[in-house]
Amino acid sequence: MKKQWWHGKVAYQIYPKSFCDSNGDGIGDIKGIIGKLDYLKGLGIDIIWISPIYQSPFVDQGYDISDYYKIDPAFGTMEDFDRLLEEAKKRDMYILMDLVINHCSDRHEWFQKALEDPKGEYGKYFYFEKGKDGKAPSNYRSYFGGSVWEPVPGTDLYYLHLFAKEQPDLNWENVKVREELFRMVNWWLDKGLAGFRIDAIMNIKKTDGFPDYEPDGEDGLVRCTRMIEEAEGIGEFFRELKQETFAKHDAFTVAEVFNMKEGELEKFVGEEGYFSTMFDFAPLCTTLGENGWYDAPGYEFFRWRKALMESQKECRKTGFFANIIENHDEPRGASTYLPDYAQNDDGTKMLATTSVLLRGLPFLYQGQEIGMKNCKMESIDEYNDIDTKNQYKIALEAGLDEEAAMNVCLKHSRDNARTPMQWSAGENAGFTTGKPWLKINPDYKERNVEAEEKDQSSVLSYYKELLALRKSEDYGEVFTYGDFVPAYEGEEMLLAYYRQDERKKVLVAANFGKGETSFLLEKEGKEILKNRKDVLLREKELILPGCGVAVVEL
Repeated sequence: MKKQWWHGKVAYQIYPKSFCDSNGDGIGDIKGIIGKLDYLKGLGIDIIWISPIYQSPFVDQGYDISDYYKIDPAFGTMEDFDRLLEEAKKRDMYILMDLVINHCSDRHEWFQKALEDPKGEYGKYFYFEKGKDGKAPSNYRSYFGGSVWEPVPGTDLYYLHLFAKEQPDLNWENVKVREELFRMVNWWLDKGLAGFRIDAIMNIKKTDGFPDYEPDGEDGLVRCTRMIEEAEGIGEFFRELKQETFAKHDAFTVAEVFNMKEGELEKFVGEEGYFSTMFDFAPLCTTLGENGWYDAPGYEFFRWRKALMESQKECRKTGFFANIIENHDEPRGASTYLPDYAQNDDGTKMLATTSVLLRGLPFLYQGQEIGMKNCKMESIDEYNDIDTKNQYKIALEAGLDEEAAMNVCLKHSRDNARTPMQWSAGENAGFTTGKPWLKINPDYKERNVEAEEKDQSSVLSYYKELLALRKSEDYGEVFTYGDFVPAYEGEEMLLAYYRQDERKKVLVAANFGKGETSFLLEKEGKEILKNRKDVLLREKELILPGCGVAVVEL
């Protein structure tokens, strides 16, 4: 494999609104991020992905961009951002931003001009279609519920929005749109940005004619992904995007990819792929429902383990996945991918080990390193997320009572990951001196950075040790480029795999069960890392208590 500058790195996602507030207005900002760079460097982070900080009305938390060339005043100024780039460079760290180019905000100048003249130049920047028999052009349901088509007052036209109605989809078939977007991407890369996390990119190609499909719900609509899955030719857009922007700057790109067609993995993340890497959502998909959060099956160890193993095997000869257990769109990993009895510090360390040492690029999400968990809200009014409010409504309509619907939100809400970062046991968890924009998880008194930095047995201390091992001189090569081979697949509650190359063979073994388990190694080994004192290696026998994990060099 051709070596790239980002190989062997560890990435960290910042949700800026909830990370660190420097001015007491209750909203995190760029200066707050700058003030925590040394903390992130000490943790072992190389690449920082910052969720959108562009100018936005914040209907969908910044993923509705009204000006791609401006920093929203809530986060600071462009001067603040330039200083962030400088300070990161001093520490040999790299900054990524979100690239949101499937849609923009309805407040964007392009869309405002399009509404003035839907048949004019800017009308062609979007999708304006005539209705059918007084109804929408087709029967697609948006990602956030309801029709993807919004009527344009005073006309027989509708515009397309796969997400919120305030997020009109950009028409990638229009060469002028692509040129505008490529110009913007290059502008940011020229500033010194190292690359992008690319949002919702599989949606940029639509099926010609927007045909109707058989409804899949009582609302008479069908999920919009049905149309996206049938679209042909998206690779041409990706190829042009890379050629005109990323390739010119040796930029690192990580794509949010759903609905990839079978056999296309190499085109996406191979040696000459469209993107550097893409998130592995296979484990997440095992927890999703058919009709919404209310009918999601929840976590089931064997289904989750199988998805993880199959995904790793699929990518082992092709390229790298970006491995995550949580992000800004998902609930907390420590509350999602562990059995109830394992939702403690030992279980959190075990989950961290199995994720960070996989083949691919580890992506941590803010607060993951201290074991932050889902936050119980007292009423739906305490939630801010647009999707949570929609899913709550869907759950009630499906027959759940309010308590059950709230429990569904506790398990799945995106706001679980958006509660403010817990820096200390002080006022507002040290996040702000003002009123935080979103409720702080009440467990901050015990679970916070300041307390965990002083405790050698904490989740944070363990993450530091784990990341140092991943990047160490002795083991960095095998954990970066080594093969992934499943191990001990017959052991019931064990998740185990080898990372190996010509020189080293390392076993990662985790006991997700309640009781102790033991098994024989193929040869004697040397213990490199463990999460509990009662994890024992006796010659060729490895003994793992419940929630025990060991990393052993054979």
